[in-house]
Amino acid sequence: MTRVSLITGGAGGMGTATAKVVGRDHAVVLCDVRQDRLDGALAELRDLGIAATAVHCDVTDRQAVDELFDTASGLGPVTSVIHAAGVSPSMGDGDHVMRTNALGTVNVNEVFYAAAGDGAAIVNVASMAAHLLPDELIPTGQFPLAMRDDEAFMSSMATACGIGGEQARSGLAYAISKNFVKWYSSSQAERFNARGLRIVSVSPGSVDTEMGRLEEQAGAGAMVADAAVPRWGKPEEMAELFAFCVSDRAGYLTGTDILNDGGVVASMRERARVAQAG
Repeated sequence: MTRVSLITGGAGGMGTATAKVVGRDHAVVLCDVRQDRLDGALAELRDLGIAATAVHCDVTDRQAVDELFDTASGLGPVTSVIHAAGVSPSMGDGDHVMRTNALGTVNVNEVFYAAAGDGAAIVNVASMAAHLLPDELIPTGQFPLAMRDDEAFMSSMATACGIGGEQARSGLAYAISKNFVKWYSSSQAERFNARGLRIVSVSPGSVDTEMGRLEEQAGAGAMVADAAVPRWGKPEEMAELFAFCVSDRAGYLTGTDILNDGGVVASMRERARVAQAG
């Protein structure tokens, strides 16, 4: 039976690049909120001989996510999910960023947990931003609210994102929401393992995609220039890692985050240490 790989945010740069990798031995289902980009990605994949299906889906809508998995399961067993859907600070206000990145992750992962069969794996795309925010600014104690009360979670996160004023709210929402993705992927590992499932997060740095370039003038460009590897990451470099994480070759990998940022975080931490020591 044909194995199926489901990719959210599948029409984005990293999503489409990942489809080209997993599509070598899986049927691929792409979901995205932008129909125009979905149509383009689908045509590109079919030109490469990859069996692909496109589904217009907003991951913040649990019913839509249920229907997405129903479509994917109708093609064969869903053995892997790459959850790349998300928005950056330049793409909306703090509420939109938090709802999409955090609650969207809960929706996709909980439906995966309920629907996937033994041996399946999911990788959630976090961000290097999850590694840069001071621990005291991360409301980890309130994160479990997302599992039981969406609005209580959003209210709590709005308070946490308000400490820097309105100008900083969207950026803080992004960093905190990606911390949530990282936390969720770790905290749920034991529960997922009880059903024979693996869950991992990957934190990309600045990647040369449409979304990545939106943040170039907001600070990402400077971080790239100062990184240990002073260039933008390639979508294909992220895609190969995502594909490995959900493959059988990574069968012992779960409950952790992989930082793939060209050494940005390492460089920043070491420079801060040297400056403090001096």
